Amino acid sequence: MNRKTRIGILFGGRSAEHEVSVQSAKNILEAINKEKYEVVLIGINKEGRWRLKKTSELSLLSEASNMIRLNGKDGGAVLIPEEKVSNLFPLLGERELKKVDVVFPVLHGPYGEDGTIQGLLELANIPYVGAGVLGSAIGMDKDVMKRLLREAGIPVVKFLTFNRSSLKEIDFGRVRDELGLPLFVKPANLGSSIGMNKIKKREQFQPALKEAFQYDNKILIEEYIKGREIECSVLGNDDPVASLPGEILPQYEFYSYEAKYLDDKGAILEIPARLSPNIVHKIQELSLRVFKIMCCQGMARIDFFLKNNEKIIINELNTIPGFTRISMYPKLWEASGIPYPELIDRLIQLALQRFQEKKKLKISVQ
Repeated sequence: MNRKTRIGILFGGRSAEHEVSVQSAKNILEAINKEKYEVVLIGINKEGRWRLKKTSELSLLSEASNMIRLNGKDGGAVLIPEEKVSNLFPLLGERELKKVDVVFPVLHGPYGEDGTIQGLLELANIPYVGAGVLGSAIGMDKDVMKRLLREAGIPVVKFLTFNRSSLKEIDFGRVRDELGLPLFVKPANLGSSIGMNKIKKREQFQPALKEAFQYDNKILIEEYIKGREIECSVLGNDDPVASLPGEILPQYEFYSYEAKYLDDKGAILEIPARLSPNIVHKIQELSLRVFKIMCCQGMARIDFFLKNNEKIIINELNTIPGFTRISMYPKLWEASGIPYPELIDRLIQLALQRFQEKKKLKISVQ
């Protein structure tokens, strides 16, 4: 009998999206095919320390526990680049683990979705789910992402970028004249609408800048698009496929962190979205094009604005989309005929396939 494939679910992390990541890991743990996979839980706390966690710790978490953090001193671990023995080395006298076959990172935001963990796993020679170092890095930085897509002729939201050093030079009047009102202020390297504010008047502008700069040294100021919010999931490596699109109908001023994760009634998810076949096709084709331009692999969720029910504008791309019970990425695939457990299986197989293909590359001139 063949042994189960050992999956390391890597979650938590040094990010403002830490709590979302814990919920994503919980849902993956509950849905994964345990007849086929053996799960090793690797939690990273907000101080950056790695902890080996028991599966029972996540299983017992309530769905209502919206602000979960990884604490405690149990089961510290380090990752080492050793192929023939355990690659996950426990500390504090714990028993040595067996080799992890593949890692499933669900680290949303900086220090996880930005290429840092991907680089570590590359150095450790361990297969992992999702985009590589390059795709992750450019996908995390919304400024770089939008400039790259704009260069490729993809319609993006009009935006301005500012670094912390230019804070005193950001003039509300000039920004308003260029982008109009209302507008959005948000960190360049974060997700889940954290640090993001909708600005309707001058008095809101400076507080929003200061809040955004609390999370990042670079911020974006974007125009407001009056239109429908549409999302599409992509799955695959060199030959990806796109899901049916879904629509977000926020019940708040915009699709805020609270609407996404803290309030079950914060948004209505229309899955699939009520769109004409022609628009569905265009969104799917554009999703695949963006996925390839951004050098993505494995998975991504592409977010759009649909203006006047005909003009499609890219908002952003997420290389590690949420996997909570209300997250769009798995829900869109369920509506497209791929149940959650099968989706997890496909993502793992895509990771292993990419790893095997990369091993065939020459590493010397001889």
